Amino acid sequence: MFSSILASSSLSSEQQCQPIPAPSEPLQYRAIGLIRGRYYAGDRLTQGTLVTSDGTEIDAVLLGRMMSLIKKHLDLDVEHLWVVYPRTREKEDNLHTQILGVWEPETLDSPELSGQNLHPLMGDNYFSIRGEVVFHSLQTGEVKIKINQAPRKKGEKPRSFKLTLKGALMGRILHHFWEFHVTREGTDLVIQEALCIGSLPRSTKPRSPRATGRPRRGGQFKHRSVSTPKPILSGSGSPRPQIMPPNRMERRKSTSES
Repeated sequence: MFSSILASSSLSSEQQCQPIPAPSEPLQYRAIGLIRGRYYAGDRLTQGTLVTSDGTEIDAVLLGRMMSLIKKHLDLDVEHLWVVYPRTREKEDNLHTQILGVWEPETLDSPELSGQNLHPLMGDNYFSIRGEVVFHSLQTGEVKIKINQAPRKKGEKPRSFKLTLKGALMGRILHHFWEFHVTREGTDLVIQEALCIGSLPRSTKPRSPRATGRPRRGGQFKHRSVSTPKPILSGSGSPRPQIMPPNRMERRKSTSES
């Protein structure tokens, strides 16, 4: 059990009482977890590699005011229990993290936070994932979760990302909201417990206007062009007969008779 927390100022007061707080509402989207390891900065301090206790290397970036936190309080030569946002790239499906804080009982003395009761599964390599299941395969053992993000600024469109988990689900799966308790195994996030919260409303797209005419090959319709009829003038209801000129034989015959 941990007794105190040292976190970045971007964390809420509830997060400062425990690294991963309970959901604030039933359909709260989130993906957050804990990883113990050492952070090795790259060319810049904000981008580097997180080397875990089992030797796994995970790409990582620092969020918020973690830079000042590291410079003032943390020794990067030792391991820490980092509070991270997990992400999986769409093409490679490999795990990378965004570091937003660190749970550090030895560094900061906080008597008012001592004796906090934490979730029994909470600890190194634990992740809390909540979102919509958009893909599930029993053959590959993959589950893809869509997680919506609240807009950071007013007027900004909400964003979302997909997270790949390992495991199998039962019952009604797709387009339902699920809560997962997950553990990290290497670079995989493996489902330990799963709970279906409920179904989500499907977004309906407006139908396009129905086309007229006969369908072409391939299902495409050919539109007929309709021309506007010309008006008929008064007194000219019937067409005039055309008088054809006589041919040459008729002309010669008429000349000889004269």
